Amino acid sequence: MNITLEQAEQVIAAAKAKAIEINTKMNIAVVDAGSNLLAFVRMDGAWLGSADIAQKKAKTANWFLMDTKALTPLVQPGEPLFNIEHSNGGLITFPGGVVIKNEAGEIIGAIGVSGSTVDDDHAVATAGADAL
Repeated sequence: MNITLEQAEQVIAAAKAKAIEINTKMNIAVVDAGSNLLAFVRMDGAWLGSADIAQKKAKTANWFLMDTKALTPLVQPGEPLFNIEHSNGGLITFPGGVVIKNEAGEIIGAIGVSGSTVDDDHAVATAGADAL
């Protein structure tokens, strides 16, 4: 199962609405089940450097089938996945990447958000993923 463009646009719209609600400017990326970029929005005034981070957060969540927030404690020094962010052409292992599931609970893609604090990034990504 794969996220459709129509669904990705719904995810982006919900994420943008949340970003506006909390008064922040975000880069928002949606990838399909194969981690291919399907939709991307850079809100006016959002940091250009966060565009790449948003896309990598989405890919990281999809590749490891979990929100990047769940990876954060596992990548710290002395933990089992320390330095994993150097694999796969660069991963982002802090909050802001959230898997997207269909009604059956299957992962069909992921959203990545960057442009504010990691808590804001995660909140905006979650709002987007929850739109489906």
